[in-house]
Amino acid sequence: MNEHAQAAATAPLFNPLSPEFIRDPYPHYDLLRRVDPVHVTPHGMYLASRHADVTNVLRDKRFGKDFVERSVRRYGPKIMDEPIFRSMSHWMLQQDPPDHSRLRGLVVKAFTARRVEDMRPRIQQIVDQTLDRIIPQGSMDLIEDFAFRLPVTIICDMLGIPEEHREVFYSGSRDGGRILDPVPLKPDEIAKGNAAYMMSQMYFQQLFELRRKQPGDDLTTQLVQAEEDGSKLTNEELTANIILLFGAGHETTVNLIGNGLLALHRNPDQLALLKARPELITNAIEEFLRYDSSVQMTGRVTLEDIDDLGGKKIAKGESVLCLLGSANRDPAVYPDRPDRLDITRPNVRPLSFGGGIHFCLGAQLARIEAEIAISTLLRRLPDLRLDDAANPEWRPTFVLRGLKRLPASW
Repeated sequence: MNEHAQAAATAPLFNPLSPEFIRDPYPHYDLLRRVDPVHVTPHGMYLASRHADVTNVLRDKRFGKDFVERSVRRYGPKIMDEPIFRSMSHWMLQQDPPDHSRLRGLVVKAFTARRVEDMRPRIQQIVDQTLDRIIPQGSMDLIEDFAFRLPVTIICDMLGIPEEHREVFYSGSRDGGRILDPVPLKPDEIAKGNAAYMMSQMYFQQLFELRRKQPGDDLTTQLVQAEEDGSKLTNEELTANIILLFGAGHETTVNLIGNGLLALHRNPDQLALLKARPELITNAIEEFLRYDSSVQMTGRVTLEDIDDLGGKKIAKGESVLCLLGSANRDPAVYPDRPDRLDITRPNVRPLSFGGGIHFCLGAQLARIEAEIAISTLLRRLPDLRLDDAANPEWRPTFVLRGLKRLPASW
C-alpha cells in the first residue's frame, strides 16, 4: 500500500476544519455518500450526507433542536453559564415548538413575499451607489467592498439601526461563524464568543431604549412592542433574536454572492452565458446555492429512538448533522454531472436554506439581494477579472462557507 493510500485509510472521513476540507469539501462528501452515508464522527454525532436522508431529517417531527440538553451533553452542566450559549439557547433557530412558533410568528411579518419584493428598488440603489464609489478605483475586494456592504445595509434598514451607527457594522469582524461548527469550541474560543456577544448586547440594549422612546417602521420597534405586551417576548429573547437576525441577515448572503462570483469566474463558459443572457440570473442563483452553498450543514437531535436512518438505528438524544452541501450534489437527485456548474440546469431545488419548520425566513430576501448584486456587477463591469480564482482564501469555518477576500480588477 503506498503512502497516500495509507494516509487515506487512516484519515478520518470527516475532518471539517482541515485546510483541504475547507478548500474543497465536495470530494469528501462524495466519499461519505458512497462509503458511509450515515457516518458516526469521533465526537459521536451522526452525519447524513445523502439528499433523501437529509430531507427526511429536516421534515420529520421526531427530530428537533433540544439545544440546551445537546450542549450540556457536549460541554458539561456549566455550559449555560456562558453568555454566548445562554444567548443561543433563546435563538428561534435553536428552539422547538411551542417557543419556536411564538418567536417566529413575531418576526415572520417582516419577511413576507410582498414586503421583500418591495425592497428591490432599495437593493438596486445600494448596489449602484457602491459601484459608483468603487468603479473609478479600478480594483476592489469583492467581499469587503461589494458583497458585504449590501446585506449589512439592508439588515440595518430592517432593524432600524440609525445611519450614524452603521460604520461600526461595516467595519465589524466576520469571524463569528466558528460557534456553529460541529467541532467543540476550545475555552479561548468560548471566551472570544462571549466578548463579541457582550459588545452586541450593549449596543442592541441601547437600540431598544431608542425605539421605545422613538418607535419606527422597523423590526426592532415591532419586537420591542411585542416584549411590552408581556408574555410574548422576554428581554433576553429580544436581545438574542435581534443578534441572530443581524448575523443571519447578512452572513449567508455575503457568502452566496462571493461563492457565486467565484464559481462563475472559475467556469468562464457559464460567465459568458450569463452575460449574454441576463434573464438566466434567477435560475443561476439557485444553481449557485446548490453548487457551493453558503450554509453547509444544519443540525437536529433525535427526540425519540429512530429505527432506521440510512440503515442505522439512532437512540433518543443523539445529534444528527445534515450535510446540505453534500445533499445538493447527490447524483441520485442531480444525475447530470452534479459537480459541474450549469446555470441552465432544470429543477434545481437546493437545500441550502434548510427545511421543515426551520426553513430560512430570509431565503427570498437573500435570493433577491444576490440576483441584483451579481447581475448589476456583470452589467456595469463586464471586463472584471479575479486576481486569483485558482487559490482564493477561504474563511477557516465549515458551517458558514465563504471567502475571506476575493480581489478583482478591471
